[in-house]
Amino acid sequence: MSRRTRRTPAAAAPTPPAGQRPQRRLWIAVALVLTLLVAAGTLFWVRSAKVPAPAVASSALPAAVTEAVAAVAAASYVGAETCKTCHESEFQAWSGSHHQLAMQEATAASVRGDFANAKFRKDGVESTFFKRGDKFMVHSDGPDGKLTDYEIRYTFGVYPLQQYLIPFPGGRYQVLPIAWDARPQGEGGQRWFHLYPRQKMDYRDPLHWTGVYHNWALQCAECHSTDLHKGYDAASKTYQTTFSEINVACESCHGPASAHLDWARQARAPYPPQGSKGLPTLQSRWNEAWKFPTEDARFAVRDRPADPAGMNSCAACHARRSTLSEDRKPGATLEDSHRLAMLTAPNYHADGQQREEVYVWGSFLQSRMHQNGVTCMDCHEPHAQKLRAAGNALCTRCHAAAEFDAFKHHQHLAGGKGTQCVTCHMPTQNYMVIHARQDHSLRIPRPDLSIAFGSPNACTQCHTNKTAQWAASAMDRWYGKRWRERPHYGSTLHAGETQGLRALPSLLELAANPTAPAIVRATAATLAQPYASPATLPAARALLHDADPSLRVAALGMIAPADPVNRVRSGAPLLSDPVRGVRIEAARILADVPDTQLPEGKRAARAAALQEYETALALEADWPSGQVNLGNLRLRQGRADAAIAAFERAIALDKGFSGAYVNLADAFRQLGREPAAEETLRRGLAVLPRDADLHHALGLLLTRKGEQADALREFAKAARFAPDNARYAYVQAIAVDSSGKREQALALLRSAKQRHPNDVDILGALLSISRESGDHPAALRYARLLAEMLPDNAGLNRLIGDLEGRQIDH
Repeated sequence: MSRRTRRTPAAAAPTPPAGQRPQRRLWIAVALVLTLLVAAGTLFWVRSAKVPAPAVASSALPAAVTEAVAAVAAASYVGAETCKTCHESEFQAWSGSHHQLAMQEATAASVRGDFANAKFRKDGVESTFFKRGDKFMVHSDGPDGKLTDYEIRYTFGVYPLQQYLIPFPGGRYQVLPIAWDARPQGEGGQRWFHLYPRQKMDYRDPLHWTGVYHNWALQCAECHSTDLHKGYDAASKTYQTTFSEINVACESCHGPASAHLDWARQARAPYPPQGSKGLPTLQSRWNEAWKFPTEDARFAVRDRPADPAGMNSCAACHARRSTLSEDRKPGATLEDSHRLAMLTAPNYHADGQQREEVYVWGSFLQSRMHQNGVTCMDCHEPHAQKLRAAGNALCTRCHAAAEFDAFKHHQHLAGGKGTQCVTCHMPTQNYMVIHARQDHSLRIPRPDLSIAFGSPNACTQCHTNKTAQWAASAMDRWYGKRWRERPHYGSTLHAGETQGLRALPSLLELAANPTAPAIVRATAATLAQPYASPATLPAARALLHDADPSLRVAALGMIAPADPVNRVRSGAPLLSDPVRGVRIEAARILADVPDTQLPEGKRAARAAALQEYETALALEADWPSGQVNLGNLRLRQGRADAAIAAFERAIALDKGFSGAYVNLADAFRQLGREPAAEETLRRGLAVLPRDADLHHALGLLLTRKGEQADALREFAKAARFAPDNARYAYVQAIAVDSSGKREQALALLRSAKQRHPNDVDILGALLSISRESGDHPAALRYARLLAEMLPDNAGLNRLIGDLEGRQIDH
């Protein structure tokens, strides 16, 4: 790793779509009736309507970025010390901040941990922290399991914990999972602790600290240094990572400043507007923009919208996302350089509350504050990263104190924790064991939703011995019951994750709702993707024109299963979208379309967007999932040999990545190399003997070979190891029925229906088998349940009429 003064070409980073499942065939015909009934739900028709080009997203390139982008593109990095010359107060505020201390060389001044031969023991391994001269050392287990002395080269973070980076061959830096608790001793700090206290792993596990997933450059480095370029070479599996500054310095947010420096050398008063100074404007006017419109107003309002460039600069690192490009324009919308994670499990609870570590942005985008124009800098001073005011005074700048900082509102005694706005509206969750992070969705507590689908609520976070029902009853006494009637998108998103096709109408309605937060709408569209059909194509096309790029990306995912004609007509205009992430998704779903089927004017656009996608995939070539995504692209392009090479690289990076084995086996299948496919799946099972995906894929392969008894055993294992997977339960039942054990198959299907009451395949199989068995009352019952999810299916409605006629005849 080295510092740079000159920019070098970018490599590439974590990409959007997850690995696709291979196509699967069954050796049974018993579900034929179902196939006919729901064909309309899985096939797209060709329409001749023209699709207009999408509107340019207002957030694609903010005004300040548009004005400064030409200068910034040609600019170079000059360093914080140069900025200090004219911006002394900002530099001093930044000095000592978490950004300035994000990463440092390991010295006596920067290291906070106890290296006086301190010992830490976990899973039978005793690690010792000590000094050797001026060097900080750790004696711990290495990639071969042997205890070895390692030098700590860099510190990572500063408070409430500090981690340490250790150099390895090939330019790698591995992050030690034993961290220093920097909190005061009275708060439980000043100790070594393990970041994964409940996970037991040894050197053979990919999650061991010397393995791929603890590689600094893989997922940590980008947001702890300025102008970082990973520099990974897939052929040699080595890194030449570079940065202009070791920490998060001025130009991490403002962009390269040489053009601004040139302007400053020649500038004379009166000075031009901000956008003409060689850097984008990153201001919120926090102190003057918000005013109470009347003396008795409950809320302040902003006089005019803030330029989104400031918040966009924060989003690039304060979001759960994957990276599409290292060449990020300062202030540009996040989707131009990254792909944002949606509000789905396991990252979020069903109502959008943080669950895994999601780094604020996805939470804040849900909030009323964001919708009403609040920016990050309205609350946070960006250089020192301190709040603009302490305690409730921060909130009462915009929320009338007499109304909200009062007992009638919070119903808690003065001086207690319950009187603090953040306690109820920004509950915390610990990440990295000790780091309590507040949920920035700034929501009103809804313990009724906790009762409905198990999400947390702020009330029982403090009152840990109470239930959500108790909290809801207390709110009823304080505020009446009307608070329960407020609609909440969490109910729709929860249905989208639990009710299958039944949730589709509400998901489409939410996705189309212009008053809902854009990230909520995009999540709804994402959850609708598995149920895309001819009926959803108009809804998807409407979303393709939305101003928010995340909506356009999700809508492209909805049209991905369509026939080539509809995909081209709907997706081709977005190959020229102003936002890179949208262009990449359009290229992905059109990657298999021959040039002859593309409009002549879009062929060059597709080639350029595909190149952007391939650059993004190259940037994440050190991720096993990145190689799987590359393999999937090559399969889509009909390049099976290249796909096989990518899947093999994924397995080399992580031998426990089951999706790589499954997709590799499918690539062999497509080439007619069934023995190689079987060897691949058995190779994966030797590493992952309880992996349901591998057992299921092997069952399908054995089915193709005609080895039905062995296939049935594999299907049974898949269903047993993944009881929540409706597809595996369905396939097992169908295989059992095909072996002549109809009653056992029905028993399996009924049991699966209890766990998955809205699964179309399971209901269809119950309908089909019941009808073939002559149990027409049961068949009618299942047909009516299917009709609730497929109300316009003519074949199903005819079948119901036939079954009802049989009931009358009897």
